[in-house]
Amino acid sequence: MTERQEYVETVLGELAVWVRRPDSPNPTAMVMWPSLLMDHTLWSAQAEHFADRFTTVTIDPPGHGRSSPLTRTFSFVECATALRQVLDALDLPKAHVLGNSWGAMIGGTFTALHPDRVGCAVLMNGTASPAPLRQRLEYGALLAAARVLRGIRPPLTRSVLKAFLGPTSLHERPDVVRHVLDVAQANNVRSASYAIRSVVPLRPDQTELFATIRTPVLVIAGREDATFPVPELERMAAAIPTAELQIIEGAAHLVALEVPDQVNKIIDDFLVERA
Repeated sequence: MTERQEYVETVLGELAVWVRRPDSPNPTAMVMWPSLLMDHTLWSAQAEHFADRFTTVTIDPPGHGRSSPLTRTFSFVECATALRQVLDALDLPKAHVLGNSWGAMIGGTFTALHPDRVGCAVLMNGTASPAPLRQRLEYGALLAAARVLRGIRPPLTRSVLKAFLGPTSLHERPDVVRHVLDVAQANNVRSASYAIRSVVPLRPDQTELFATIRTPVLVIAGREDATFPVPELERMAAAIPTAELQIIEGAAHLVALEVPDQVNKIIDDFLVERA
């Protein structure tokens, strides 16, 4: 297996990507886009698990990690275009698409707009709906606090933990808590603010777009997710004609990081059945 980091120029700036290619000839590809305020390391367990069978591509999304800082808001169509440009640059005609939260929304957008480029899609802890007033107000307060306090992280990180992790991970998975805090604290506040505005208050209603999807789709929900509770994932799955829904107990908004072995098995079973 070979592994390398690359930078790909896209409509949303330079994106940092990590590519693992197995030794087998012509392997299927698997591309992974994480949540807001997280980077490619959200998918470390999945990249390791699937690397012997798939070309795995994990992404630092626009404005996060080693990718270029954002200087403006963006549309979901632009994100889908950026994902296509990553596949083009890596000479990957088709890939399974994994996405968490923001990544799930963009995974759905990409699957609807570029069905010929997708094998299967796995959409975790996301939504097809615009942000309700409560969520817009909560994230507006978070952005205001981050701008005012700048380098002072506690208000930001407390909000991230509340939004991303449930009681099981908070009490029983200290390594997950530390990982989330470390990655969230490393964000450039100004750059992340553009992403948050784009994904939360400016988020489009994608229900009609998702209804056009004909690719096999697995929707995964964390039972303890406070940001997108199970009914929200049920609505997203209902909007996609080909979707099936799996609910994971004892996990919240970052299931791939919280319960990686369980998530890997669910994906394995889905790909065997539907790919």
